Amino acid sequence: MLNSQLEILEQGQNYLKLVSKPVYTAIISPNFMSCSGSHMRHIIDHYLAIISGFPAGIINYDLRLRGDPIEDHPELAMKKLTEISQWLQQLSEQDINKTLLLSTEVSIINKKVQTVQTTLARELVFAASHAVHHYAMIAQISCAQNILLDPTFGLAPATATFLRQQNSFNKNTAQLAAQN
Repeated sequence: MLNSQLEILEQGQNYLKLVSKPVYTAIISPNFMSCSGSHMRHIIDHYLAIISGFPAGIINYDLRLRGDPIEDHPELAMKKLTEISQWLQQLSEQDINKTLLLSTEVSIINKKVQTVQTTLARELVFAASHAVHHYAMIAQISCAQNILLDPTFGLAPATATFLRQQNSFNKNTAQLAAQN
């Protein structure tokens, strides 16, 4: 599981190596309300919530760094993704299975906080899925900027499996058709 986490963070690092600050901070309106940097900061916020909450055993994703310089500086985002990767690499099996609490707001009408039991493994799975979702948003912004990204950037693992299976099915069907 940790290797998959590192793969997902590496996708973000590869994106950051590719883009300039003006591209990273551009808001392509009217189609988008935020820049790629805002999405990257949001991804990092979730991982940082896990890291900061882990020692005390309580994670709170509502504590975010909105407006943080990470939104404007791809090199700062790269540094944070590297730090997150390093933190993940030092985790043990015991750490991964540690029971934690998750505290989060659950209502948009009034402040309602719910606390539930979880594990570090479950929250890392969530953070990775959340990152992929925001990578997909970044991919759409990049497309509007005419920036060509790796086609797997922002692609969910299950979607990648489906596409591999479809591709295999299509190749086998084409081979059967050619034989007839």
